[in-house]
Amino acid sequence: MKIERKYMAHYLNASTDGAASYVRLGGDLEEYSPELSANVEKKSNILGQTSVVIDSYQKQGEVTPYYASKGDALFERLQAIVDGDLVLDDLKTDMVEVKLWDADSEGSYPAVKEEVYLEVVSYGGDTTGYQIPFNVHYTGVKTKGTFNVQTKTFTAA
Repeated sequence: MKIERKYMAHYLNASTDGAASYVRLGGDLEEYSPELSANVEKKSNILGQTSVVIDSYQKQGEVTPYYASKGDALFERLQAIVDGDLVLDDLKTDMVEVKLWDADSEGSYPAVKEEVYLEVVSYGGDTTGYQIPFNVHYTGVKTKGTFNVQTKTFTAA
């Protein structure tokens, strides 16, 4: 059985005060696919054999378009980045990838929380609305656990 795309959910922590405030990505997105960008090294020897070593990933996702909505926590986070020219750890948050096809008896789903940095690409847009497209840069610091979509809370395993 194929799994529909809507069952792989991405919740971005939009908090600016330290308390988690998760917002699900996708309202205006036709696609969100984090690219893994593997670091691949291939070597061939004199016997005609090739060895392949994949030693790391530089995972990144692109959120385009992102339309600003007044009162939305993610909009407030992104606008703060634009207004304050924020850099370094002021861009750090986390993303929770939730597997909605596999609920437990308590209504929570398997999830992986990963530390990320937000990179605002531009702001403004066309006549369709105020846009703030951004990239999500994953660090590889992951925590497995569960996510409750009703309360929007992550619980580490």
